[in-house]
Amino acid sequence: MGNAFGVRLWRAPAKINLSLHILGRRLDGYHELESVVAFSGFGDMLGFTPADELGLDVEGPTAVEAGPSEDNLVIKAARALAARAPGLRLGRFSLRKVLPVAAGIGGGSSDAAAALRALAHLNGISLDDPRLIEAAAATGADVPVCLQPRARVMAGIGDRIGAPLDLPPLPSLLVNPGIPTPTPRVFAALGLERGAAANFGPAVDFAHAAGWLAALRAARNDLQPAALKVAPEISEALERLASLPGALLTRMSGSGATCFAVFEDRATLMRGTREIKAQRPGWWARPTYLR
Repeated sequence: MGNAFGVRLWRAPAKINLSLHILGRRLDGYHELESVVAFSGFGDMLGFTPADELGLDVEGPTAVEAGPSEDNLVIKAARALAARAPGLRLGRFSLRKVLPVAAGIGGGSSDAAAALRALAHLNGISLDDPRLIEAAAATGADVPVCLQPRARVMAGIGDRIGAPLDLPPLPSLLVNPGIPTPTPRVFAALGLERGAAANFGPAVDFAHAAGWLAALRAARNDLQPAALKVAPEISEALERLASLPGALLTRMSGSGATCFAVFEDRATLMRGTREIKAQRPGWWARPTYLR
């Protein structure tokens, strides 16, 4: 997508963990997981213009929370790819930041993946090029699954990405009470020792479940109890979503604090959105379809 000024625009949609099962903690400290992820119909927007030097400008409602430009994952991703692809043509990025930060929806990771897609397009690099995938993994655990934002299963430490899933569009409401939940704090609250296996419950066999909704209802987010210790306000978001007419499934995404509810149709989704906005006008709330 582009505009009249020749700036190419790249979407960076929110990543939603429909399920998140923690399998254990490795000796190196990383947690093994299995998660079904989907992507929203909205998100941040990244502009890109080829230039001799790498640069980034950030604006938008959550630009301040995103931190200094030099620490942004967009810059980190570009440098990671440049280190693996000598002679890489670079450019200047302009990021419009609308997704909440430290919110469990992979905003920074999706921004970084959009930057990698932009650089790949400019340099004739395919999205399955090992250099691009390595640069994504070096940037962050959630970046590889955001490179081609379609519903998938991600596993391991985010390094094993499954084929696209035949997931129907899910009418969903995303809600964030405005409480940042940094991922390291949530994993610390989980309390798994290095080398320990988790015992939060059995895995869900999505392939043989009686439909997606049944499979997702049988799943869970193992980080949710830990996140509630860090940010107890998440419980109110979950309770309010679960009480909305037409809400079929309610869960927290990632390490929080963003929560989601899946609705039976668009009408109940929009009715639920109006109710949440009336009840808690200060909350971030966005209706969307997860795909």
